[in-house]
Amino acid sequence: MIRTEILTDDAVAAVLDDLARLRIEVFRTWPYLYDGDLDYERDYLKVYQAPGAVVVAAYDGARMVGASTGAPMEHHAEDFAAAFAGRPERLDEIFYCAESVLLPDWRGHGLGHVFFDGREAQARALGRRFSAFCSVQRPPDHPLRPADYRPLDDFWRKRGYEPLSGVVAEFDWKDIDAPVSTKKPLQFWMKSL
Repeated sequence: MIRTEILTDDAVAAVLDDLARLRIEVFRTWPYLYDGDLDYERDYLKVYQAPGAVVVAAYDGARMVGASTGAPMEHHAEDFAAAFAGRPERLDEIFYCAESVLLPDWRGHGLGHVFFDGREAQARALGRRFSAFCSVQRPPDHPLRPADYRPLDDFWRKRGYEPLSGVVAEFDWKDIDAPVSTKKPLQFWMKSL
């Protein structure tokens, strides 16, 4: 039976290694193709121990099978402030719904909604006016794109999110088929809370 937990503050520290391993496993697949590194992950995930951050974790027994992360956008200002330059929303009004990772056998059972519900509840508890996330953009003819790939755009729209025109960040990581890290465009989506 699947159970979910909302983790904040010190509770996040206890799951960082599980979360890091899960991110590496899920993000190796399309569309991220991330060639992950446990040391990098441990360092990156420290931001979710900061005040206001949240991890919504899904477990099958003792095994973490999925998780989503979120934090006040200003915790990610260095990475994303340029993308929001010129927007009317201030970063301190936005809650950033960061990553959602879920192993394939547990998809299609409503956990995507649980992940967004948990992060949006945290955003509202913090008095945030907006919830935003970003998705990696890959060319439609990318050689590693699975023939049966179905984007999540419809799911996100049903949750009230819309892509923000021209609000694209760049983040670099090493792809599984590449010798070095390269920048990837990340399209932001947002909704009012």
